[in-house]
Amino acid sequence: MNIKSKVLSTTIHLISILPFGVLYVLSDIISFFLRRVIRYRKAVIMENLQSAFPDKSIEEREEIKNKFYQFLADLVIENLKMKTMTVAQSKKRLRLLNPEIILNYLNNHQSIIIVTGHYANWEWGIHSLSLMTNHPSLIIYKPINDPIFEDLYNKMRSRFGAIMVPMKQTLRKIIEYKDQTHSSVFLGDQTPTKKESKYFIPFLNQQTSVFKGIEKIAKKTNNPVIYCHIDRIKRGYYTAKFTILAEEPAKFLEDEITNIHTKFLDDIICKRPELWLWSHKRWKHKPND
Repeated sequence: MNIKSKVLSTTIHLISILPFGVLYVLSDIISFFLRRVIRYRKAVIMENLQSAFPDKSIEEREEIKNKFYQFLADLVIENLKMKTMTVAQSKKRLRLLNPEIILNYLNNHQSIIIVTGHYANWEWGIHSLSLMTNHPSLIIYKPINDPIFEDLYNKMRSRFGAIMVPMKQTLRKIIEYKDQTHSSVFLGDQTPTKKESKYFIPFLNQQTSVFKGIEKIAKKTNNPVIYCHIDRIKRGYYTAKFTILAEEPAKFLEDEITNIHTKFLDDIICKRPELWLWSHKRWKHKPND
């Protein structure tokens, strides 16, 4: 471990051992700086909100933006807390409403595909899914630019047994586990590059490029597709509800599963928009590009 890695790891550890009450005071300070001082990606956020909700007033979009800044600050400190959260804290802070949906498949030796989005605290969902069953959980993720931070972050994510799989290794890893009952977990709203996807569908009121990898793997394996809706109950407390989207994917039409899980997330965001990642440059590519 080099000096940068040691310093970063120690800093994260020191922050993570603070009580939640202290962490949320820190979050309030971070939120103030994001909103008032550095105005973190304000133009991106407001452009995204304008495109997604053209019928909302300026005041309504401003309110969503301010709530998002507070949520984003909370998300940062909550994810740092993952380094030292106990099993009891993880189960208490993110409650699974209907785990039997998942367990009925896994306990009957049926592997599954779980889809979620950059909504609420999807990172805490990794710990909860890992603690729910002894069957392997493959967490498909998009690597970040800093390999040192990625390594430290993945160690926090995998503390309770999750197996982190870079996107480009997805099919290889799923084939590796084809004879072992497992769940593979995808973020359905990742942003493809121009080369990665030319498929566009309506999402948040605009044509949006989407990965079709979830559908392709589902149809190839015929593993059921289940949506995990993580919602925020109050500060620091979440629930996760599972919904079966495709029982037998091989029977679905081309693009149907992709459309279903994208629309499912769209509906969730529209009901409570402040919990989605609006600072993300989701619409970098257009159909006429």
